[in-house]
Amino acid sequence: MAEAKNIKSCITRLAHDHIFYILHLLPIESILSFSMTCKRFRTAVSSDGFWQSICRRDFGSSSVDGLLASYAAECRIIHWKQLYQQVSQFGSVSCVRLAGKDGISPIPRASHSLNCVADCLVLFGGGCEGGRHLDDTWITHTGNGFQHVLLWQQINSGGPTGRFGQSCSVIGDRLVLFGGINDKGKRQNDTWIGHVICNEKQAINLSWELLDVGPNAPPPRGAHAGCCVGEKMVIHGGIDIDGSRLNDTWLLDLRDGGRSATWHEIIALVSPPARSGHTLTWIGGTLVILFGGRGNGYEVHNDLWLFNIGGEYPEWVKLVCDTSNVPVAMPDPRVGHSATLILGGQVLIYGGEDSQMHRKDDFWVLDPSVILAIRTRSHALNLKRSSRKMWKRLKIEGHLPSRRSFHRACANQSGQSIYLYGGMVDGPTQLAEAVGLRFDGDMYLVKLLL
Repeated sequence: MAEAKNIKSCITRLAHDHIFYILHLLPIESILSFSMTCKRFRTAVSSDGFWQSICRRDFGSSSVDGLLASYAAECRIIHWKQLYQQVSQFGSVSCVRLAGKDGISPIPRASHSLNCVADCLVLFGGGCEGGRHLDDTWITHTGNGFQHVLLWQQINSGGPTGRFGQSCSVIGDRLVLFGGINDKGKRQNDTWIGHVICNEKQAINLSWELLDVGPNAPPPRGAHAGCCVGEKMVIHGGIDIDGSRLNDTWLLDLRDGGRSATWHEIIALVSPPARSGHTLTWIGGTLVILFGGRGNGYEVHNDLWLFNIGGEYPEWVKLVCDTSNVPVAMPDPRVGHSATLILGGQVLIYGGEDSQMHRKDDFWVLDPSVILAIRTRSHALNLKRSSRKMWKRLKIEGHLPSRRSFHRACANQSGQSIYLYGGMVDGPTQLAEAVGLRFDGDMYLVKLLL
């Protein structure tokens, strides 16, 4: 009994910064339990500064800096503990359709690229009415002072040739674009880097530069998936020059501040089946999530794969979810959806279409923390007991976007606001349009309701 008392005494005599450091290493459940042991620990955990540091740890410094900027612009105070709880438990989003100032907006399109970089939205390319590709680049400012009206500017940036189905990722303050398809069906395998400069007066400049990546580039393709992982970019799958779907994985390593780059193929013991129209989403560290897409037999998937590029041998792990006793436990199979990393490290899935081209308008959120809590060396991770916790279908308030597929979405710096643009939508087909295709040109702002 005396020994236990002495241990307790030693712990309570720890310096404040030592307590802070120890608590910062613990998961949330342990932090809350620790805070109940004595008044001193309860006081430490009640600190707003402590919870801001926990938000930085779990949400990322970039998200916290974005939240600080947006709340300051609205003259609001952030209560970090409350915010953490709201982010962990949120279950709905609001949707607002955004207008272009003076009616100026890019023409409707699908399979384009849309990225948020340096407080700007950058829109490039895509396919449009008549099966034509586009080669235009549009930019609008969405930083502080943004009032739900988009001031679109078309930029003459000397960019890539016209295409759709390309991948485009943000690395730092740069865009990295690869591949795509032109309206003659030619697949590309060129790599471009876009430099965006946006100043406080909302003057925007963008320039594209073709990267010399040497002879070892991925084969030409379109409708593949890609995302950034730190200073690298990963691509997977897509449709090759013969119209076949691929299942290869390539990694682009940028060097010298993006002035040079090299590609190399990642050979893994197990890989996802060949597909197109799927998504890759970075979820932190060296981890990437793959979801959905269309296979070689035109079947549409809703499988999940975890890819870890870290370590000596990068590997794919299939995440097996048993939903037989839970009818609406995860999104049904889809292709041409969007998957966006949002505040709290979760992944927002929206839209897409099934094998019968029935388009969707549902929002789902995937919580990767459920996956990361389980350690395995197997190439298939069974999540039967965790499926309910991993997926959540969100409620929607405001102006629900039309059902759509092959649209694009991206999040702002904080991850609380998501911009959604274009795609193919349901509706009457015009004679000038390809059969069964109707392109959309609306932009929506989707906000997490916290």
